Amino acid sequence: MFLRLVADSFGRRPRHKLLTGAALALGMGVATAALSVSLDVGDRLAKEFRSLGANLIVTPQADSLPLEIGGVDYRPVNAGAYLPEADLPKLKTIFWHNNIIAFAPVFEMRTEVSRFSLDRHFGSKFQVNMIGTWVSHSLKLPDGAQFVTGVEKTNPWWKVEGRWFQENGEATCVVGRNLARKMDLRAGDTFFIHQDSGQKPGELPNVYEGKTVLGVVGILETGGAEDDAVIVPLKTVQAIAKKSGQYRRLYVSALTKPEDAFAKRDPKTFTPAEYDKWFCTPYISSIAFQIQQELPGTDVRVIRRVAEGEGQILTRVRMLLWLVTGAALLAAALAVGASAAASVIERRTEIGLMKALGAGSGTVGFLLAAEQLLLALVGGGIGYALGIILARLLGQKIFGAAPEPSLIVFLVVIALAACVTLLGSALPLRRASRYQPAPILRGE
Repeated sequence: MFLRLVADSFGRRPRHKLLTGAALALGMGVATAALSVSLDVGDRLAKEFRSLGANLIVTPQADSLPLEIGGVDYRPVNAGAYLPEADLPKLKTIFWHNNIIAFAPVFEMRTEVSRFSLDRHFGSKFQVNMIGTWVSHSLKLPDGAQFVTGVEKTNPWWKVEGRWFQENGEATCVVGRNLARKMDLRAGDTFFIHQDSGQKPGELPNVYEGKTVLGVVGILETGGAEDDAVIVPLKTVQAIAKKSGQYRRLYVSALTKPEDAFAKRDPKTFTPAEYDKWFCTPYISSIAFQIQQELPGTDVRVIRRVAEGEGQILTRVRMLLWLVTGAALLAAALAVGASAAASVIERRTEIGLMKALGAGSGTVGFLLAAEQLLLALVGGGIGYALGIILARLLGQKIFGAAPEPSLIVFLVVIALAACVTLLGSALPLRRASRYQPAPILRGE
């Protein structure tokens, strides 16, 4: 009988039901879109942020140890430790190995170069930085898989007019924009590295009279120091510097979670439970710690301007989405409250009659609440469908990929619709349960 009364009452007064249902559907639609995008925005933005470049830098630990006496640095100018290239596959064995998107080792040295001249054999000499690195390097991992990485992924904003060099023994390089202008170099030109490589023909891709000959295949523009440098394959610099299989710095691009107050604490102060939580969360600090464990003798530092910028943007975007959700829920609650109040006033006679026939205040309140919950279920379901459409439009427009429907979001939206409906109609229902039947039946 109770369900029959609820169903019968739900079918009457369609105008109020439509208004309340529309308010709920709109509010839940906005909430669904905001929740769907918020759950997906972290991963999407984290991937977008990788276009900002690497967020971790790995250097030899010995380079981080100062050698000063009386304020004077006694380390030799050319001194510097090196790291073994053979250890790099270990980066993909850490706990958060799937969050390591890319990495690129760098070996930089100062050298002298000049263009080839038909009349003088060698042209004017220029002192430049020569940077050896990977571009699109295929690395074999300990599990047998192949992982392609290099500066194309760690520094995706670098623009090359022409093409990148190949790492298959090709004697080519990429020249920075400023250096190319000074030396009047274009793609297809050739220049010499004057530093004696000490190599025999065949040991380097192209050696002439002890000097490495490189062909220019692209002009690089980065907006940084690389615009005045020569970018070559890592093996080329290693051979010239006689440091086979070694590098100086490593840039790592990793997907991370923005650091909160917990992540900024010193791990040495953690309890065992706190340490496990920190270690198993993809904070930039925990990933840096894991890399340092796998690469002994290294110092892993966070590039703060990148990591902190990512965290601030992501936090603000999520805050904005939560504010929009809160505003939509508040508007829906006010609309439901106004509609419920009008409905209670119109049904005074019906409520008085039910009480005159023996229904208690609790029964009347429960009946009206059940009607509102049924309305919340219908409005919430329609709102979820509208919200998914809106979320897909927003996701496709902003991130280029639409978030997928989620059962968790559906259940949360239905629960929110029920809470909003009950909170919005709480005062009208309380007023209805206190009606006295006698004055109402007398028409007072």
